[in-house]
Amino acid sequence: MRIRPASKPGFTDRQLATAWQAASLLLGYPDEELLGQRPLLRRAADTLPAPAGTPLTRFLDHLDATPPSELTADYVATFDHRKRCCLYLTYYAYGDTRKRGMALLRFKQAYAAAGLVLDDGELPDHLAVVLEFAATGDLAQGRRLLLEHRAGLELLRLALTEAASPWTSVLAAVTATLPPLTGRTEQAIARLIAEGPPEEQVGLAPYGPGGSGPVLLGMPS
Repeated sequence: MRIRPASKPGFTDRQLATAWQAASLLLGYPDEELLGQRPLLRRAADTLPAPAGTPLTRFLDHLDATPPSELTADYVATFDHRKRCCLYLTYYAYGDTRKRGMALLRFKQAYAAAGLVLDDGELPDHLAVVLEFAATGDLAQGRRLLLEHRAGLELLRLALTEAASPWTSVLAAVTATLPPLTGRTEQAIARLIAEGPPEEQVGLAPYGPGGSGPVLLGMPS
């Protein structure tokens, strides 16, 4: 009999959902709405095991200590101007190739199966959207999507670390909720570091252009 590994020792399903929802919000554009949620997010972080709660609290401390104009400028410089810090998970494995379109379709199918729809104007593999789906839509399927793109997540975390970005803390919290890297994933990461994403340029219609922040998922009308 094949035994499925636990999501991560020390995390209940409720704690996983809390960690992923908090990380989803903190990976969004740091506007007034997000900054207004800091007290709630801090209380949520306090309920989590240290591997996730501590880095989330550290990032919230950064939000408290940094002027809003500096936060927004840093967000744009980090996620809009650095390909290595791309928040779109399928980019790392597929670049802008035809295979990426099929990968994006799998995300949309997972959302639809849970009775959720994604607003137009946002690609379904944006990390903040995936985390929100995992937290509020389908924990198991959301975790599956994160694990399928574990190499991309780790590459993003490494790029943010190299850039000394405060958002490294948010990625650290996310990866703390996932099982340790396997040898196969480590090989995929090494290959991505050496070669980068595929470079075939094709359109991604009908998915449309991506944006910087997440678009909330909702029940279909």
